[in-house]
Amino acid sequence: MTVTGAGTAGREEKTVTTTSALKVSWSDVQPNSRRGGDVRIMLSPKTVKSTTGFGGMLTLEPGEFVCEHIHPYSEESIYVVSGQITMRIDTEYVDLGPGEACLVPINVKHRVENRGQEPAQVIFHLCPLAPRPELGHIDTEFLPGRENEPAPQVGGHL
Repeated sequence: MTVTGAGTAGREEKTVTTTSALKVSWSDVQPNSRRGGDVRIMLSPKTVKSTTGFGGMLTLEPGEFVCEHIHPYSEESIYVVSGQITMRIDTEYVDLGPGEACLVPINVKHRVENRGQEPAQVIFHLCPLAPRPELGHIDTEFLPGRENEPAPQVGGHL
């Protein structure tokens, strides 16, 4: 790609490196339910070699929740596509419906619950990345019997 910009001597041309778009479908990614719901990390260092953050989709059936946890290096953006969720962010409760979003600050306990009557679909994005994938998430609550299941994979190789 060539970009033309104004320089001190008139117009100059610069070459900007671009890459082709990397597409990932929901069905391409294995679900993970270790922390509750159906978590699919779609865009990550592992799937598309992202370098600044990762994101994906969470599906919660009525009554399901994602266990409380902390991201010591990342803030998390949450956007509700459909359904209703309740976020517990530290000690505050935030109800979100379709078209609504919230931000979970770095290093703050949070939990996601579907208290509604229909499935909820939620888009999430975390940024910046932790120095290593295993440092990016601290569980403060566990689903009984799932403590030893593997966590969703963010980094590493495909």
